[in-house]
Amino acid sequence: MLRSFRANSILAVLSGSSVLVKCLWGAVLLLYLISFWVNTARVLSITPGLLLPPNLWLWSLVTHGLVEVHIWDVFANLLLTLGAGRRLEPLWGAPELLLFYGVVSVAVGILSALWFLLTYAATSDLHFLFSAHIHGFPGFAGAVLVAHKQTVGDGQMEPHRWVQALPQLVLLAVILLSVVGLAPSRMLVGYSIGMLSGWVYLRFYQRHSRGRGDMSDHFSFASFFPGPVQPAAALLGKLTHAALVKVRLCPRAVKRYDVGAPSSITISLPGTDPQDAERRRQLALKALNERLKRVEDQTSWPSMEEEEDEDCIREDTPFLSGGTPDTLVKETSLVPSPPV
Repeated sequence: MLRSFRANSILAVLSGSSVLVKCLWGAVLLLYLISFWVNTARVLSITPGLLLPPNLWLWSLVTHGLVEVHIWDVFANLLLTLGAGRRLEPLWGAPELLLFYGVVSVAVGILSALWFLLTYAATSDLHFLFSAHIHGFPGFAGAVLVAHKQTVGDGQMEPHRWVQALPQLVLLAVILLSVVGLAPSRMLVGYSIGMLSGWVYLRFYQRHSRGRGDMSDHFSFASFFPGPVQPAAALLGKLTHAALVKVRLCPRAVKRYDVGAPSSITISLPGTDPQDAERRRQLALKALNERLKRVEDQTSWPSMEEEEDEDCIREDTPFLSGGTPDTLVKETSLVPSPPV
């Protein structure tokens, strides 16, 4: 009975998922089954020494995120894919989510291989070239949590603000697990690079109705870290953007003015100081309140048309405003009488 309940639950989840989620689920499960006969961790994952010339195993840039060799990793990958489909696909659409998945997979593969190559250059240990296999869900997990923080924004109520801290909380957990030896180093490398690559794509490249990227203050790279680490994180974000601009992979940031609301003008710049941005928001809010107060005061003034009507009545009937019958007789006596 329990197995039947689990099977029905899985079928219900799959029936409510999109085609993209079902395809990713099928690929992960299929490659896991194949791993019992073929060493998929070597053939389809990122191996730094095999990704470089003369081998050039470029297909591993696409397949490494689908490769899992443990059943618990399979479940984690499936849950991550399901969460991304439920949270991001309704907002972005299936093509954009697939593009996001592809960009993150390629970026994680290249940057992870570069990291292990630099580690080999520093240690001369061939293990980092041919025995380190980057695969699985950690890279995409970091990118998805970054996207989740972007969709949540700054509008959450205080009891739920911990949701925005999920990327850094998971990063801290992965660091601790790596230090005590419960998680391999590739997991920390993959998750960290996944966070960075997901942030770079959403910050500078993603197209939407307002243009491209997200330059809001709450989505700066420093906002993913606690206060003492924010200066270093902000420097890393600036250096990353400068490097992308230098190699012509990213356009220079320009000011964007939002004049849809006449009461304020919003200027978005990368790397804006959060304190200065908060000060400008407070000034804009104060100006808006003063303007609304002036509008309310104007609506409480008497109508000018009513005053003009009252003046006309006074001119037509002077005796009602203090005039006497004698003055009225004098005025009528000046009018010549008609001939008899």
